[in-house]
Amino acid sequence: MREFLRQSQYLKSNQHRWLVTGCAGFIGSNLTEFLLLHNQIVIGVDNFSTGKQENLDDIKKCVGKSWSNFYFSQGDIVDPEICQNALDGVDYVLHQAALGSVPRSIKDPIISNNSNVTGFLNLIWQAKESGVKKFVFASSSSVYGDDKNLPKVEETVGNPLSPYAVTKKVNELYANVFFRTYNFPIVGIRYFNVFGKRQDPNGAYAAVIPRWVKAMAGKEGVVIFGDGETSRDFCYIKNVIEMNILAALSENESSYGEVFNCAYADRTTLNDLFKLIKDGLVNSYPHLSNFEAEYQDFRAGDITHSHACIDKANHFFGYEPEYSISKGLTEALTWYQDNI
Repeated sequence: MREFLRQSQYLKSNQHRWLVTGCAGFIGSNLTEFLLLHNQIVIGVDNFSTGKQENLDDIKKCVGKSWSNFYFSQGDIVDPEICQNALDGVDYVLHQAALGSVPRSIKDPIISNNSNVTGFLNLIWQAKESGVKKFVFASSSSVYGDDKNLPKVEETVGNPLSPYAVTKKVNELYANVFFRTYNFPIVGIRYFNVFGKRQDPNGAYAAVIPRWVKAMAGKEGVVIFGDGETSRDFCYIKNVIEMNILAALSENESSYGEVFNCAYADRTTLNDLFKLIKDGLVNSYPHLSNFEAEYQDFRAGDITHSHACIDKANHFFGYEPEYSISKGLTEALTWYQDNI
């Protein structure tokens, strides 16, 4: 039996209290939905800087009666009191709240630092004081920076290429210090290009897959930065849920203070991604049969290639991602078409 299936079955008959920060965002809302569907009590915190009320409304529709196990608090983790109140009686923390996007951080590094570093420190301090069983936080593949080695192995990183990458690296440093100094049970997860339902296709900082889907469906232009041979390790949201649950419930104390890649462990170029999306949509949108992308210069701060080694996560947690980019897109494109 896959470890994730075993842990999922465990949750259905063993109720715990979870804090999900950023619960109205893309990843946070999917984690919240999964936990509620598996008999868990969820405390959700979001300041709606990037999260949306409509995501919470959608969770309510998906989980039915389990919605009564959800308790929402609108607030910002930069406020220590918000953190303290949210952590009351919590067993596990899944910390997703952050200001993402490399371009956004380049435009305004101060606000990114305030949310991603100050907020993070507030939360882990209060979590330590509250005595949580496990604290799992979202880091990023951007931490690898200008490291050229492929696949990316957790212990080898380069120089950060953006303020956003710096904030995530600082999170990892604080996490390791909190484990070594306070024996705090904390684990970091480096996400690699996550995609799936509830990912916002709108705005200047929208992720590539929903942005392209919306553009193709609406007969708008698609821009590829560079020559299209830039590659990413795209990771479907259900793989991310698996990784978070495994990291939280693992009793392997040697994982404390460590970070782990969360990906499918494969590379897809932007040119190939464009074709996959186009082929997946063309039956619904016949105009795409002759649709071509526009190429522009590389953007500052972007990593050229991203490809994760997931051996460490498999060894420590039994992480075995089920969804390739093709399998994930099969589900995701249906959702995007119904919701864009």
